[in-house]
Amino acid sequence: MSLSGGCEMDQRIDWSRYRDWFPVTKRFAYFNHAGVSPMSLPVYKGLREFMDDALQNGSVNYRRWIETAEDTRRLLASMINASPDEIAFVKNTTHGILIAANGIRWKSGDNVIITDAEFPANVYPWLNLARHGVETRFARQQNGRIPFEEIERLVDDRTRAISISFVEFVTGYRNDLKRIGELCRDRDIIFILDAIQGMGALEIDVKECNVDILSSDAHKWLLGPEGIACFYCSRERLDEIDNVNVGWMSVIDESDYLNYDLTLKPNARRFEEGSYNMLGIHALHAAVKMLTDIGIKNIERRILYLTDMLAQGLMERGYRIISPMGDGERSGILTFYSDRYPSGELVKMLLENGIVTALRSGYVRLSPHFYNSEDEVQKLLDLIPTHPARLGR
Repeated sequence: MSLSGGCEMDQRIDWSRYRDWFPVTKRFAYFNHAGVSPMSLPVYKGLREFMDDALQNGSVNYRRWIETAEDTRRLLASMINASPDEIAFVKNTTHGILIAANGIRWKSGDNVIITDAEFPANVYPWLNLARHGVETRFARQQNGRIPFEEIERLVDDRTRAISISFVEFVTGYRNDLKRIGELCRDRDIIFILDAIQGMGALEIDVKECNVDILSSDAHKWLLGPEGIACFYCSRERLDEIDNVNVGWMSVIDESDYLNYDLTLKPNARRFEEGSYNMLGIHALHAAVKMLTDIGIKNIERRILYLTDMLAQGLMERGYRIISPMGDGERSGILTFYSDRYPSGELVKMLLENGIVTALRSGYVRLSPHFYNSEDEVQKLLDLIPTHPARLGR
């Protein structure tokens, strides 16, 4: 069986040279970047350099730290085709979604549209608005996909926001951002994107897709640490999102400590409430620089090539692929199962043999990154049986 939209390997790049950057490869074939990614040597080096500086010099070089933060902001902006002034550092994906959910000026009877395939980070902030009379409407997935028509039919004159994932965390379905963005633009609906399962692995253009707000933690495909995230708010929507949590770094002149002028910064930095997570920012800087130096377009092509290899091999062995595999639907997540063997036992068996995967909603989820190898893919395929019922017997 052939795959729709198959991706050929890019022969111009020697991907094997990046494997030494990831010491985890000495022990594991790591296929869980949709969970928590392993640390790379460039990120480790960035952390060590920052910690050594702080250890030996305290905050003497604080200005240099700020310069690193601003370069990180610039790199993140370039990754999604935004302006650096539209980027803020927040704690995690949830934090960014909360800024949007709590900042929109809701009226009782308004509604927000999400899907029934969302990770809870993109659910509870919206359900919590019920106390203000805001209805959360769920677009239903069908065969692992979120049909655009299912979202469109829920829209009415009281729809204020649509909040979806770039890539759905169980099936790996890549939502049709351009089409949803056009709908939001035409109906003046705020378009919010949980980008954690795509940013760093897949190309995204927030301007082309009319995305108003984006939030993405660093610890998955961005290959950074937990506890630091990229938040994007378009210039066009900035003044429509109330800054509920105003801190000393939200104001226009945060260094004039005793002035107490509540004038907010005229950009996304107003959402940075207090002191930076400098440790996280330095790690994220190293990670994003690594990714942008390689090129997100190249990384996406490599990841889709590996997921195609996995999908083809799994189907040949009789496994059922849950992830949509059509053009424009695929991502770095590949989910599968067997009718005759528990997914949890398969995940356990693979881990015992040095292959890290994940169990999600009763399925086995694979999520390779650019440094994974064809040999690792073949090792996984060799370990699982052609006839799943024979495993362990």
